[in-house]
Amino acid sequence: MDAKCNSGLPVPSGVQAPRVRCARWPTFVASVAFLALLHLLVSPSIRPIYRSPALLPLGSSSSLCPQENPLAPEKNGELWNDLTALHATNDFLMRAVSQLSAAVQIPTESFDEMGPVGEDERWLTRGPFVDHLATAFPLVHTSLELQKVNTYGLIYIWEGSDASLKPLLHMSHYDVVPVAPLSADQWTHPAYSGYFDGKNIWGRGSWDDKAGIISKLVTIEVLLEKKFVPTRTVVLSFGFDEETGGAQGAGHLAPALLERFGPDSFAMIVDEGGGFLEQFGGIFAFPSVGEKGSADVNIKVQTLGGHSSVPPEHTSIGMLAALIMVQCLAAHAPDMPGLLKRAILRARTNPVALKAVEAILLKDPTIRALVGTTQAVDVVSGGVKSNALPEQALAVVNHRIATKSSVNATLTRDAELTRDLAARFNLSVTAFGELLTPAGAASFGSLSLRAMDTLEPAPISPWDAPAYRLLAGTIRTAFHATRKDEEKEIFVAPGIMTGNTDTRFYWDLSQHIFRYDHSNMVDEGIGAAHTVDEHIRAAAFIEMITFFTTLILNADEAAL
Repeated sequence: MDAKCNSGLPVPSGVQAPRVRCARWPTFVASVAFLALLHLLVSPSIRPIYRSPALLPLGSSSSLCPQENPLAPEKNGELWNDLTALHATNDFLMRAVSQLSAAVQIPTESFDEMGPVGEDERWLTRGPFVDHLATAFPLVHTSLELQKVNTYGLIYIWEGSDASLKPLLHMSHYDVVPVAPLSADQWTHPAYSGYFDGKNIWGRGSWDDKAGIISKLVTIEVLLEKKFVPTRTVVLSFGFDEETGGAQGAGHLAPALLERFGPDSFAMIVDEGGGFLEQFGGIFAFPSVGEKGSADVNIKVQTLGGHSSVPPEHTSIGMLAALIMVQCLAAHAPDMPGLLKRAILRARTNPVALKAVEAILLKDPTIRALVGTTQAVDVVSGGVKSNALPEQALAVVNHRIATKSSVNATLTRDAELTRDLAARFNLSVTAFGELLTPAGAASFGSLSLRAMDTLEPAPISPWDAPAYRLLAGTIRTAFHATRKDEEKEIFVAPGIMTGNTDTRFYWDLSQHIFRYDHSNMVDEGIGAAHTVDEHIRAAAFIEMITFFTTLILNADEAAL
């Protein structure tokens, strides 16, 4: 279904144009923004919040998807025109491609359970990459202040002429997930070749996230070549272990920034994250205004062993299986858009319509994963020999916690789920340090739950504030800048990240944190990130540079 927005009647000269508003519901249904709000349906205890007009202002179809007008620089309009024209040239494409290709050729793999920097030799792979940046971007390294944090964390500060303005902070990371040795020969081009075939740049990190690092540095290098002097300070913060949690990189970079600039000191923070893609015939961008939390729960069942020729009714592995709830996947309802449109318009005042929204959307497994707290069993182990009953079974369950829930609520639910199992299998239960069953009441064994890594859901950045409106208008302008002769439109809606980025460490630095890098996912999804044949289209990479150029110039003259 094709999605259109009505921009209204022509506006007389001198009158401010109204915001463009979507006139049709099905496009908005596709947005992760709405899915983020629908997570409130998952728990009846917070359903009244869902009905709050402040969170979900529904009255007519025209109010469902307000759009910012495209925003282009005015004071620096001539420079922006020159730069977007430059970005369209083949010479610039080849220059940018060569920069990304060279970066991909330097392996910077992150592994689980790496020791501290200075002790674990695997961190040494970062050194050649940092040295390469100094050579590849000479103006950046002579014009910007560079602070190295924990050896390999990089903070670049481009001082603006007006110190009273809050700075703009761009984030990225330059580590990559490892290439599995067994899959190395499955790559179309070697994983660290940085091969350019005339259309795509191939290799680990070409998409996640060296494209982010290089696009930002290319943007600033070219602005320096054009003698641009920012009014608003621009800060770059590059981590080197995001793929393993960011503790060594962003975990040190954020305190360094906090010490230098202070709390809530940045006008906005932009990190990797959402891009734009096609849904139901329309193009949508989803800058993430929040992230789900996470919790890894270690479950251990301890029972008596014995010979497997005389097994009890339930072994420890069988009990563990009873603990793991697997949700059935439901097929997408083919008429979902039309039905949702009619239901959602009545949902504020009509409980039946609200139930209809629940019934349709929450049957979809993808939507359920986005809007509610999820669980995935990532590690299972138990037993040591084929003819010996397992005395112990272990599992690690990873939860992704909904933005209106919490670590405590998730762990409490896990603990409650064990009570019935304890009675059924005659087990004692200790959940997160608390004994839930009477001492000595169980005779068959024990079940214990232990919280490992936990992270609360991120604070939600407001999308009714100037920073978000600046970002949304910039997205629309950057999209059109590379499609001047096309009639395609892009719609912007706030989204939620199901995963976590390095921004987890930056919450104290700004209320306006967005995970968005303008990655073009219309044609090729996410470019095989984290798997065989990771790549990015050269044209999509250039679009990222255009976006960051536009954002820096727009933020330079905006009231934030």
